[in-house]
Amino acid sequence: MATPDDRRYTDQHEWALVQGSEGAETVVRVGITDHAQDALGDIVFVQLPEVGAEVGPGNPIGEVESTKSVSDVYSPVSGVVSAVNDALADTPETVNSDPYGAGWLVEIRVTGDGGDPTADLLDAAAYEAVVNAS
Repeated sequence: MATPDDRRYTDQHEWALVQGSEGAETVVRVGITDHAQDALGDIVFVQLPEVGAEVGPGNPIGEVESTKSVSDVYSPVSGVVSAVNDALADTPETVNSDPYGAGWLVEIRVTGDGGDPTADLLDAAAYEAVVNAS
């Protein structure tokens, strides 16, 4: 399983990657991990929140449905959904083939002190330890 070290992770198997900052606002791109998509199997449907929805860490922001099950996706940060990956409506299997690239789910605009809003999340090594422990 791939676990890129350029992003942060949750123990619920989401990843968060800071896309950039403008003043006190930071945009964080979110998706599910390679481990999560592998465990789910063939993804056939993705339900995402509306742009403008307010989200909080640990709160559900959508669902990923596979041939095996349906799994909630949780927000790793607090903020407002600024973009959703509309391409997944027609090609949800992209989450399987490219979970860290074209298979991203949402972007969340975080307002804060300009620090890294993902700093409290797991780094790649810590996330791999969670996966290996389960």
